[in-house]
Parts: sequence; structure tokens; C-alpha cells
Amino acid sequence: MIETNNIQLPQGMAFIRTMLKGAGQVMFQGNTMTGLFFLLGILWGAIAEGRPSVMIGALVGLITSTLTGYLLNQPDNDGKEGLWGFNGILVGCAFPTFLGNTPQMWFALILCAALTTWVRTGFNNVMAPWKTNSFTFPFVFCTWIFLLASRMLQGMPPESLSAPELTQHWDAHVELSLGTILIYWLKGISQVFLINSWVTGILFLIGLYLSNKWAALWASIGSMVSLLTVLYFQGAGNDIVNGLYGFSPVLTAIALGCTFYRPNLRTAIWALLGVLVTVFVQAGMDILMLPFGIPTLTAPFCIATWLFLLPMYAFDEKKPNHSHWHNR
Repeated sequence: MIETNNIQLPQGMAFIRTMLKGAGQVMFQGNTMTGLFFLLGILWGAIAEGRPSVMIGALVGLITSTLTGYLLNQPDNDGKEGLWGFNGILVGCAFPTFLGNTPQMWFALILCAALTTWVRTGFNNVMAPWKTNSFTFPFVFCTWIFLLASRMLQGMPPESLSAPELTQHWDAHVELSLGTILIYWLKGISQVFLINSWVTGILFLIGLYLSNKWAALWASIGSMVSLLTVLYFQGAGNDIVNGLYGFSPVLTAIALGCTFYRPNLRTAIWALLGVLVTVFVQAGMDILMLPFGIPTLTAPFCIATWLFLLPMYAFDEKKPNHSHWHNR
């Protein structure tokens, strides 16, 4: 570590490990190999979609939010676990996805990614009495502010944001075959990082498996259950095809299935209920945000998971995993 005026800055491999863990923590995995596979997945998807700026943005956001943690002298253990980086990397994926590629956009990306680091601390302090934390909501809250601001600032044009509207007709037609079902399922996992690629979904599952087999299993279950649910209820066809009903249920499934509760039959039922509820929260928030023309991001995951964690039920003789509540 390099110490400057009581600020400890990272060196070499230590900084790289911190950043890789930050990427992994988007899905609750403080594991360097998981983070590496997540970055490879983002790289593949960004190139396949012809949007290399998304990969660059992911790295810029991850580096910025991680460095901000060091500069603010935030708790060192948070840094070692990668908890400064996971909101920032999501900001880095979102800005090039929704906004035009301008110098002003990149300046705003850096500012927003840095903002998530101290906003996370503030939100966690507010939520501490309820023994839960902010999850990815700092990313959601800060990104919403900047996306809304883009409607008024020509320097960061909202090129890929939807047009604000009050109602929308949903096309429920979806091509169904074993191959397409598998593709929609994998895209539900890849969309956690706003990537629309089934190959990326496979890379994300490999990364999860290397860290925690339960996490890989629950990510798979969360995406499939949400897909089957939205097909049964005849949801928006375009959203189904692009995996947009899957990413929040994936995070809910990992959170409830194996992160904040120990895996057993009762927690499995609880997690499945959480996934089902997340689908309806997702659909409801999609409509709620239509007049503003901004995406829900991972807000449905945050809301649904809070609803299932705040009662603080214990499903075995041991209490839920409180360490994750405080550390995330």
C-alpha cells in the first residue's frame, strides 16, 4: 500500500484482486475468479453487440468506485471484499448502454460511479437498524438521477432510453422451442450486467460455479422460474426474448437461496416465493417507470429482497447469516 496523508492507496495485484472481487460482488461473490469470468462475459457481450464502450465503461466505473473507497478511507475490510466496486461497475455498464458516447457522458459516469461508494455507506447506515443493507440500490438511485438529468442535458443524450409514455401495448408473441427457451434463460442471467448475450450467461454461470455451486444453481433456478412465470402470465414478448424479466429474479434467488439464508428445504421455498414476487415487482415497476422513460435497473430485486429479509425469519436452528447483512 502507498500511504499519502493518511490515505492508503493500493498497489499492483492487491488492487486488481480488489476490483475482481468488486465485479463478483454484483452477485454476492467476493471471489477473484468469479469477477474475472464476469468481466470476460461483459467483454464478449459488448463486442458481440457492437458496443465496446460498455466494457470500457464497466472498467472505468469499477476502478472509479474502488479508488473512491480508498480515498475516503472507508473500512478496509469492505475494500478487501470488493464491496466498493459492485455498484460502480453497474454504473459503468448502464451509462454507455443508455446514453450517447460523448465526453460529457464519460465525465458523468465517473462522477456517478464515485457517488455510489459513499451513497452505499449512507444507505447502509440508514438501514442498519433493520439488519439489512442497500444491495445494488446505490447504483439504481444514482443512475436514475443521471438518466433523468440526461433529458435536460444535451451533452449526455438519452439515445437508448425509451420515450416517456403513459400506456403501452405489449406484444405477447414469443417463439418457443427448446433452443429459444435456453437462450432466453441464459439471457436472463447475462442481463444482470445489462448484457444481451446467451454466451455471456454461460460465462457468468461458470464464474458463479467456481465460487459457490449453490449460487450457480440458484441463478439458474431464478432465471428459469421467472421465465416460466412470465410466459404463463403472457408478459411482454420483447422483454422475454431479451431476458429482461430474469436479471432481478436471479439476484433475488441468490440472495435468499444461499447468501442470507443457509440452503435447506424451507429456505428453498422462501427463495422460490421471492423469485415469483420479483417477477410481479418487475412488471409493476416497468409500468411505473414508463412515464419517466427510464429503466427499472435492479430496483425490483432490491424491493423484493427487502420484503423477504425484513421479517428476519429463521428457517433452521441457526439464525440467518447476519454477517452478510452488515458487510454488503
